[in-house]
Amino acid sequence: MLHTIHWSTFIHFMSILTGLYYVIVLSTYYVAEIRRFVSRRVFGLTLLFSLFCSLVQAQTADGNNGLSQANTMVRSYYDTATQLIYAIAAICALIGAIQVFLQMTSGTPHAHKSMAAWFGSCVFLVVVATVIKSFFGL
Repeated sequence: MLHTIHWSTFIHFMSILTGLYYVIVLSTYYVAEIRRFVSRRVFGLTLLFSLFCSLVQAQTADGNNGLSQANTMVRSYYDTATQLIYAIAAICALIGAIQVFLQMTSGTPHAHKSMAAWFGSCVFLVVVATVIKSFFGL
């Protein structure tokens, strides 16, 4: 029968294995630099700090509670984010209108391309607000 492993234990174990792998790989390539570093006094503090960090393991509560809390927080920010996106689209439209007007009055031959680009950016921002709404199911 398989035993269940908690994600925090698995991540802690994998981080220790990854650290050991990099220590072995780097020690084979940088032998001279490691000897110089070990001869300094900073090595002791670094070793102590790394051991302390590897022994400290974050204790978390139930992961489902954290995920549901994050879900409700993101959903509560939607109205504010939508209003912000609409405000950015309005500012973009004003700047684009001024830019296109200046290009048309100066006789720039590619003013219509610029107009299409500014209009497309405003439409994109409005569509993003709608897609976010359908993505989160609000």
